[in-house]
Formats: sequence, structure tokens, C-alpha cells
Amino acid sequence: MKIATWNVNSINVRLEQLEKWLGESGTDVICLQETKCVDENFPVEEIRAMGYEAAFTGEKSYNGVAILSKHPMTDVQKNFPGDADDAPKRMIAATVDGIRIVNTYIPNGTELWTDKFDFKLDWLQRLRNYFNETCGKDEKVLLCGDFNVAPDEEDVWSVKNWEGKLHFTIPERAALYHVKLWGFTDLFRLKHGDLKEFSWWNYRMGAFPKNQGLRIDHIWTSEGLAAKCTDCRIDKEPRGWERPSDHAPVVAEFDI
Repeated sequence: MKIATWNVNSINVRLEQLEKWLGESGTDVICLQETKCVDENFPVEEIRAMGYEAAFTGEKSYNGVAILSKHPMTDVQKNFPGDADDAPKRMIAATVDGIRIVNTYIPNGTELWTDKFDFKLDWLQRLRNYFNETCGKDEKVLLCGDFNVAPDEEDVWSVKNWEGKLHFTIPERAALYHVKLWGFTDLFRLKHGDLKEFSWWNYRMGAFPKNQGLRIDHIWTSEGLAAKCTDCRIDKEPRGWERPSDHAPVVAEFDI
């Protein structure tokens, strides 16, 4: 089984790219972030024509997450239990073939030491609480998405340039590590050690041609599911297409 995550930066803008990539990759399940689309405008029929069913929750110009699957989805959860209807649309979960897939668009934080930065740290704590309360470590659990955090020095193109900056501060990394301590394995690191590869590149200053990026898009799994992972890679090709998302897809393959 192939499961992927991709911040598409507007599903309607990138719909043709999504169709092309899915057709070439043979992905079974793809988790999308920043769909930037209210639910009534989500391209359900177009997605169905690609061979996928969709579970989604979105907003007009920001946020929005979706799971597209070739296989039946059950127990769909939109946002954290108890969230208000108008809460930012940042999390969606579903069970596919016995795997509990949790797709997240973790808050950016916007500026250091502001209310929005505090909201990011609090959201990460809520994510850890969610796993504590709803999942067992002996179950097949997969957490993925745009985490908006580069966990380690190998995940930034230059530690000197990023140290102390948003996405790579000690509080953000510590909060994300606390989520990981629930029992998750970073599949890219599992398969590639300390290899320096990135999943996001700024649109400005020629960051992509210079490969000045961050690895902020991740697929993590519970220990038992990690043992069944045969590969995890970042597909940089779509970042070089015309009018691309600033993120690249991350793909994990499992022998299940």
C-alpha cells in the first residue's frame, strides 16, 4: 500500500497536477493540506473520476485538509473532538484497511512569541492528547501532513540561517518531539538515516533551484506499522512543474 501526504496549496489550482501525480504514482491514499476550499466547492466528482473517494473539511482561502482513498474510509473525524464548528480546519482522520490515518496541517505560528505562536504550541499539545485518548500504541496508526516544524538539524538547508527562526525554534521542536514520544517513528529517517532532503522551498529567491529548503512534511507511524514500511521518499519532481505548490509530496510504502 502507498500512502502519501502533500500540501497542495489550493486543490482547485493544483487539480490537474494532482491528477497527473496520482496517475503516475499509483498511490492508494493521499492526505492533502491547504486545500483552501469550502466544502460545497470541493471537486468531489473530479476526484471520483480519478478513482478516489474523498473525506474533507475546508475553508475559503486558508487551511483545509482532505483524505483521498481508493479504499473505503470509516470513522471519519474532522478536527479535534469538541472543536467548535468555526474552528480552523486543520485535522481530519479516517480508518483505511485497518490503519488509523490522521492528516494534519499544523499551525504555521506566523510570528515568534505572539498569540499565534502560542496557538501553534497549544495545538501540538492537543494533538498529543488526541493520540493519548483515542489510539493505542499497539494499533496501526499513521500521522502525516504539513507539520510546519523542521525537527532536526538535518531538516534545514542551513542551521546558521534558520536557528531561532520560525519552524526551527527550540519550543516548536520540543512540542513536536513530545508528540513523537507518543510512540511514533519518522519513516523518512527510518529509511534514510541523516540524509539531508527537503519537502518545502520558498517561492522567493530561487530557493528550489538552490535546494534551500526545509523538511516539514512528514509521515510518522506507530512501531508495528513502521516495521511494515518498505520505503519512504520525497518526490521533488512536482515542485519543478509550472505553477507548483511550494511543497513536494512525501510517499510511504507498506507491505501489508
